[in-house]
Amino acid sequence: MKKSPFLRVEHDVDFCVVGGGMTGLCAALAAARRGAKTVLIQDRPVLGGNASSEVGVHVLGADRGGHLPHLRETGVLEELRLRNHERNPQASLEMWSLVLYDAARTQPNLEVLYNCTVLDAEMAEQRIQSVTGWQMTTQTWHEVRARLFADCSGDAVLAPLTESPFRMGRESEAEFGESIAPEQADDKTMGMSYCYFAREHDRAMPFKAFSWTRKFSKCDDLPWGAGDHADLIYSPWWCELGGEDHSIHDTERLRDRLFEITFGIWDHIKNLSCEHRERATNRALEQVKFIPGKRESRRYEGDYMLCQGDIESQRKFPDEVAYGGWTMDDHHPAGFEAAARGFPCTIHHAAPSPYGIPLRCFYGKHVPNLMFGGRIGSFTHAALSSTRVMGTCSSMGQAIGTAAALAVRRQIEPHGLQAHLEELQQMLLADDAYLPGVGQEISTLTSEAELSASTGNPEPVRDGINRQVGDDPHCWVAAPGDVITYRFKKAIQLDSVFLVLDSAMETNIALKGPGMMGPFPKVMPKVFRIEIERNGEWEIAVRMEDNRQRHHSLKISAAGVSGVRFTLEETWGGTESRVYAFQINPAFSKFSSLP
Repeated sequence: MKKSPFLRVEHDVDFCVVGGGMTGLCAALAAARRGAKTVLIQDRPVLGGNASSEVGVHVLGADRGGHLPHLRETGVLEELRLRNHERNPQASLEMWSLVLYDAARTQPNLEVLYNCTVLDAEMAEQRIQSVTGWQMTTQTWHEVRARLFADCSGDAVLAPLTESPFRMGRESEAEFGESIAPEQADDKTMGMSYCYFAREHDRAMPFKAFSWTRKFSKCDDLPWGAGDHADLIYSPWWCELGGEDHSIHDTERLRDRLFEITFGIWDHIKNLSCEHRERATNRALEQVKFIPGKRESRRYEGDYMLCQGDIESQRKFPDEVAYGGWTMDDHHPAGFEAAARGFPCTIHHAAPSPYGIPLRCFYGKHVPNLMFGGRIGSFTHAALSSTRVMGTCSSMGQAIGTAAALAVRRQIEPHGLQAHLEELQQMLLADDAYLPGVGQEISTLTSEAELSASTGNPEPVRDGINRQVGDDPHCWVAAPGDVITYRFKKAIQLDSVFLVLDSAMETNIALKGPGMMGPFPKVMPKVFRIEIERNGEWEIAVRMEDNRQRHHSLKISAAGVSGVRFTLEETWGGTESRVYAFQINPAFSKFSSLP
């Protein structure tokens, strides 16, 4: 092969993440915060993948768009959503991409290579030594050498490059005993969709169809008839194709076919016999996305493949590190064309929320220093129909990044983490991830201290469960001015205080599209303070103003402390607020990644 005349840059790091969607971004942030020197390779100019401004799909997860209270993903994803409220109250998709860019840019230990496509992997003794990508904006080859790698690329680009076992298509019903699987295995997948968004103007806005636009003369020509395009704001999800084609190799051709359908729907709404035509008179297309929101392509075969039965039974895994809760939303391979053949475009098969996902779904035996996650994780097609949504993928990403950092620190491969599961799980919980059925360690100091409050029962702040579960709120409820206090039998050395506050987990705060976003939580503490008692006198150790996050690990070094108290001074407008956790020198403080 001819030697390339272009510049070549080498990087030597602990951890390399390929793919900057929500999975890869959360993995890279989590690993870097844990001290692992990390490179994130992203083949687009923005982060977020399907959630980015280039694609426009909103992040859904175990709370099913806010319909199941107290089940949304916390940790890194919650932090990013709350940052978005601060920086992007106008709910702009482009500003959301900038919020993600800022999170990566300001994160120590993390370098992002944008517009860089991985094309090669150097292997030795079945381990990845390096990956090489072409950065088109700089005409530069980037070679990244690392101890550990994670493929979060959506299309599993490292699978063929490393000869890792992968699947593409649907398993047979018999292989995993899945009732929603086809009788015979096939190569069909779920398809991809393009998004558009429309805006209301103060005058009539005409639309002239392109010559290639597909014609739909009446509402009944569309898969869901008159109903599912009636809001006239954004493209319906069933603008979908690709499951009967190759969802990687045929993407460009599928774009053309999907544009014919997508603009055909808008032409139908604006110009033909749509029964909603009059309502759309002043509406015009504002944004049209040119990158498809892809649901499925390659999936790795890991040490364990999550299947329909695991989800339905809420199987308890000892190595649980992430969770899901979306329905098994299995889109028909024909997508838009399914209805004309007498099939629904999708079936929402019942699934419980939440269910756990094991660490073994994120690594395999073939390449021991490779992890993987997101929609390319080790799931059957049936299980993927639930795990593929981006809230769940973000939960996976945080788990992968945290696991990688721990493996780097202990100098072991990912499979070796099975001997360190408690440590890994406590690390995740310390960073405000949620693991169904797994509680936090409570320090002896916290559990044995005298705990009192100006109102209500304060005990839930030290029960190790940091959100409402079922009907149990697991919290202390406070109004501005209320105080919760620990007092110790003898003076202590104070090192840290851990708090989990109220971000309105019963509501939906997510960005859903241009100008569409749930409200910032009024119940969030805006101003609070931590005070310490020494020699019978109280003094302020930390006073937090303009607070916009639910999770804090506060480093406070003080000797001779006989008491510590939290005072809620002000919320963002709520009459009361919840405190889910308040721990002193927590047992898991060594696990926390926050400064």
